[in-house]
Amino acid sequence: MRVTLTNHGGFAAGVRRPPCIVESSNFPGPAAAELARLVAAVKAAPAVKDTRPGQARDAMSYTITVEEDGRTTVLRQSDTAMSPAFAALMSWVVRNSGSS
Repeated sequence: MRVTLTNHGGFAAGVRRPPCIVESSNFPGPAAAELARLVAAVKAAPAVKDTRPGQARDAMSYTITVEEDGRTTVLRQSDTAMSPAFAALMSWVVRNSGSS
């Protein structure tokens, strides 16, 4: 499984940030299993509704792309509408990608 995190927006919206990328095959069994669990939790979580559209003009938005078994899943959330599951996956990817 390959998981890619990209950031968009914020104060430095014009600055292109490199994506954070992790490959489950690069991790030992327990870490790879944790990544799979976090991805499954995000996929199972209901979408978070943005209760403040337009209120946070400098908010970041995040895209997590999961490539697994020939399928691609794209997950998008933002600072103003983020599930705890999405935040946990995002944090794991940043910590383990070496691109923080």
